[in-house]
Amino acid sequence: MESQTLEKKNLKGGEFLIAPSEIHETFIPEEMNEEQRMAKEMALSFVANEIHPNIQRIEKQEPGLPEYLFKKCGELGLLGSHMPEEYGGMNLDFNTNTILSDGLGAMGSFNTSFAAHTGIGMLPILYFGTDAQKEKYLPDLITGTKQAAYCLTEPSSGSDALAAKTRADLSGDGKHYIINGQKMWISNAGFADVFIVFAKIDGEKFTGFIAEKNMPGLILGEEEDKLGIKGSSTRQVFFENMKLPIENVLGEIGKGHLIAFNVLNMGRYKLAAFCMGGIKAISGKSVKYANERHQFGKPIASFGAIKQKLAEQAIRSLALESALYRMSNQINEKINKLKQDGHDFAQSKLLAAEEYAIECSIAKIAGSEVLDFVADEFVQVLGGIGFSEEHEAARAYRDARINRIYEGTNEINRLIIVDMLFKRSLKGELDMINAAWAVQKELTKMPSLNGESSKYSLENKAIENLKKITLMVVGAAGKKQMDGEMNLKHEQEVLMNAANMIIDIYLAESLLLRVKKIEAIKGADAADKLVPALKVFVWDASQRIVKEAKDAVASFASGDLLTTFLMGIKRFDTYKPVNTKSLRREIAEQLITANNYCF
Repeated sequence: MESQTLEKKNLKGGEFLIAPSEIHETFIPEEMNEEQRMAKEMALSFVANEIHPNIQRIEKQEPGLPEYLFKKCGELGLLGSHMPEEYGGMNLDFNTNTILSDGLGAMGSFNTSFAAHTGIGMLPILYFGTDAQKEKYLPDLITGTKQAAYCLTEPSSGSDALAAKTRADLSGDGKHYIINGQKMWISNAGFADVFIVFAKIDGEKFTGFIAEKNMPGLILGEEEDKLGIKGSSTRQVFFENMKLPIENVLGEIGKGHLIAFNVLNMGRYKLAAFCMGGIKAISGKSVKYANERHQFGKPIASFGAIKQKLAEQAIRSLALESALYRMSNQINEKINKLKQDGHDFAQSKLLAAEEYAIECSIAKIAGSEVLDFVADEFVQVLGGIGFSEEHEAARAYRDARINRIYEGTNEINRLIIVDMLFKRSLKGELDMINAAWAVQKELTKMPSLNGESSKYSLENKAIENLKKITLMVVGAAGKKQMDGEMNLKHEQEVLMNAANMIIDIYLAESLLLRVKKIEAIKGADAADKLVPALKVFVWDASQRIVKEAKDAVASFASGDLLTTFLMGIKRFDTYKPVNTKSLRREIAEQLITANNYCF
């Protein structure tokens, strides 16, 4: 969908913490156009017709099945929806691609295979490949006649990717690089044709390469016996004097980190989109089972304890979905703006994802953790049958766990969020210092008794004040760092506190923007269906943020300074308690009546 709002200012990455947001910045599922609805139906149909009937075969990794599924995806255009038309792609806009990923989210283990191929497998070539490399590899990857894998992790280098030991040495005739080393946890390795590989030239210059499975010296290990995602191929890949033509160097020599880290921004975002589709599917199955299962002469859906579970699944899902589509639109607008400014297709996408790297990390963390929560509650709603391998709940529970680990662990992503905020502030890209200083000055003044009086004024004010609490904590921690009183590299707990606050703020504000936009385009009655979820989420988020803030300041302040911080937190903790029981029941009743996830 082409944007109609480029003339309106959109916030930069991370700027949501220091500036007000407007509804034009967000895209919401409720405004999908006909083309987008058709794209989602196509994705859901593929999952229903090709994945679910074959789920047992996928779990057993039946030979030839991944290749068959990739070709079916290629025929439907699913593998090239985000790729340029010149290589056979569909060049759909970013919001439509988010909708497709959401629709494909219930593919189970095949999610991992699909994401590894279309994301970290294809994007390095699109972003950093030469024209010859793009022409050679992308068309076959788009049609699904070839599959891709991404080889970064090693036994001694996981989160610390630059500690890799795989090396590349130029051959005597200068025509090849000789690759030696070992990679592990490589998705799609068992059937991939194309491997994105990272190695250090002369043991020093971290560089990307494109390898092919038929190159002598590329050796596959045995399939890993994993906790979950058993239907995806995961193997070690060994390189023993593998000769790789010099034209297969990917990007600039010594600049492999630019490939590795920039591609992960989009990978994190797409992971969240896939999680979103899985969350909605699982939530719907929880509702259906709760309506079908009778105890004490009535469906268990009629009991308050179960209603609370069904509602909480939906509330967290709605907040995540609102955040996901909000950042989708921000990235979409940025891509369009970069194209207008003369950047090509690949550079526009790369730079847009880089701009919103903070939001991509937020999406990855929130998506994986909400899916974990929903899968766990799915098992609990089902009870004993949920713990049996005969039911899909057990598989969903096991499959969900990996999302908190790959594409950068959630711990690493939390550190990235705060680290990038500090770096952008020091570069002058975000005015965090003045925003934090304004909060400090406000604490010296009497609080105003006047405020806006509108339908969402309480939520608006609460989120504004939660940002102030966060800025107070982050600003104080940053000042101690600059004054040499604290080294945040050794105070990761404080960074985790700050990241958790920032994540909750982004999700809460995104849900508020969604409700406002629904009211603007669909009317008050449509918006009112989500208001209970908004109130519960803002209340719960405010309590989590207050606790995280207190934990943080108590770790680096004491005496009168600590007292001052605690008084500031209390002053800005303005959202009054809501009747969460009644509000959750309102949400639950909508689900129970629909007998499915209905938002």
